Amino acid sequence: MKGNHGHGSKSGAGPVWALGCMSGTSLDGVDAALILTDGAEIVEFGRSGYRPYTEAERAVLRGVLGRWPGDPGLEAAQEVIQRAHAELLRDFPEAELVGFHGQTLAHDPKGRGTHQLGDGGMLAEALGRPVVWDFRSADVALGGEGAPLAPFFHFACARRIGASDPVAFLNLGGVGNLTWIDPSQPAPEAEGALLAFDTGPANAPINDLMMARRGLDCDRDGALAATGRVVEGALELFLEETYFRRMPPKSLDRDDFDLMLDLVRELSDADAAATMTAMAAAAVMQGMEHCPVPPARLLVTGGGRLNPVMMAMLRAGLDCPVEPVEAVGLDGDMLEAQAFGYLAVRVARGWPTSAPGTTGVAVAVGGGQIARPDQPA
Repeated sequence: MKGNHGHGSKSGAGPVWALGCMSGTSLDGVDAALILTDGAEIVEFGRSGYRPYTEAERAVLRGVLGRWPGDPGLEAAQEVIQRAHAELLRDFPEAELVGFHGQTLAHDPKGRGTHQLGDGGMLAEALGRPVVWDFRSADVALGGEGAPLAPFFHFACARRIGASDPVAFLNLGGVGNLTWIDPSQPAPEAEGALLAFDTGPANAPINDLMMARRGLDCDRDGALAATGRVVEGALELFLEETYFRRMPPKSLDRDDFDLMLDLVRELSDADAAATMTAMAAAAVMQGMEHCPVPPARLLVTGGGRLNPVMMAMLRAGLDCPVEPVEAVGLDGDMLEAQAFGYLAVRVARGWPTSAPGTTGVAVAVGGGQIARPDQPA
């Protein structure tokens, strides 16, 4: 499983159509996307789909955030996850292999580990195809953070777009994570090829604020933040969090920054939204200081790229161009789902999916287990 190898030399296997899926910490729904890859190069991107969670389903999932295996109430949530994934993934009969991430409920890599709810064996039976799942446990077992896992895919994306100078990908989902890439390196696990870490909270606390104050699931287009003012005192207190001074690799749980909501408790809705958006952007600016050399450009994926207030703050605070990944022909709604299709092929080939520079793991490691439909779970 471990160690370096010449990509493509092993087994001489050609590219396969893999179907990756993702249900993120923002709990909006399941994304699925096809990718044709040999586990090293991206040959082609295929079609994609989305299955939103209903309000009732979202409430069930929200109710189990923070829970660990064996805690009560997980059965109903697992049923929601399995059903939503099976419904969507059945629409992709051409997929030869499925990468199933499951739903992260809790993440404490230095303590209890990491918990993604979902059963790959059940999904393999439902779909009649092999399913790669449980991507994070092996990394955590070897002392890694188990996150972020998209960096190896980002390395392939940087190659695909023809980047020659270092470039960075910023995913602004529930949590923000940054991948710095040197595309001149021979492989993603090569020393110096990648540095990746969670920058800080991104959309999750803003979504929580909108739900608590207005009964809305997000601040669409940053409309509320645009009408507020950033309260500098709250922003400064936020940036005193010790997390920002820790050296990467490092990762966060969705709820690690409860402090944010406390800091804006007394503010109006608009000022709270503006200040929390500024907090997410400032966390990225702090993170960029860890890059070995400044990237030639910052390519933004995830929901945050659609928030013009967040993007304007990043552009104002950073020296490099800040663009949505669509600027280089990638799909910012499907990048994470595509990543798990790509990683599934790497797992199937016995190749690493994380390395010391991406998760802090001791050695490059291939995570994931493979469930085949004819096997008992």
